[in-house]
Amino acid sequence: MANKGPAYGMSRDVQSKIEKKYDDELEDRLVEWIVAQCGAAVGRPERGRLGFQVWLKNGIVLSRLVNSLYPDGSKPVKIPDTPPTMVFKQMEQIAQFLKAAEDYGVVKTDIFQTVDLFEAKDMAAVQRTLMALGSLAVTKNDGNYHGDPNWFMKKAQEHKREFTESQLKEGKNIIGLQMGTNKGASQAGMSYGRPRQIIS
Repeated sequence: MANKGPAYGMSRDVQSKIEKKYDDELEDRLVEWIVAQCGAAVGRPERGRLGFQVWLKNGIVLSRLVNSLYPDGSKPVKIPDTPPTMVFKQMEQIAQFLKAAEDYGVVKTDIFQTVDLFEAKDMAAVQRTLMALGSLAVTKNDGNYHGDPNWFMKKAQEHKREFTESQLKEGKNIIGLQMGTNKGASQAGMSYGRPRQIIS
């Protein structure tokens, strides 16, 4: 990691816009969910964006979170006995969480980059990923979600319909309204102005 100095000009404007997207109320809800999901052993962060980032930075809390969404015996992320202290090991732990979240069903566009969390570049993106993970957990309703189901919105689910052969044949005889209709339409009474005058 290179040491970076303060940002100026457009870089500072962009970073301040990114930081404004961070939601303190959402942070409280996510902390409550993580503690309910993983147990009190994960502790609680200091309030604010920096405290939230420090709490999640080594990847252990995130790994425990995603593991808790799976049944016993099929945990996707290996958690070391002692929290990693080396930077690349911490980033590797975060990367394992991101891979497990994607395998769980979180779409790529909702997944943050490792540096977004590790260097606190975009903590709002971290919140989006955790919200997407929570929404999927509530939607799956497989008994592995713990906490208030109202904390997250359920994702839309497929509602597959089955039709018999006779119903499908019957549907071919009906002209749907989206095909258009000519009932009630006529050009009676319509005029398009004066006819063209041909003068010789």
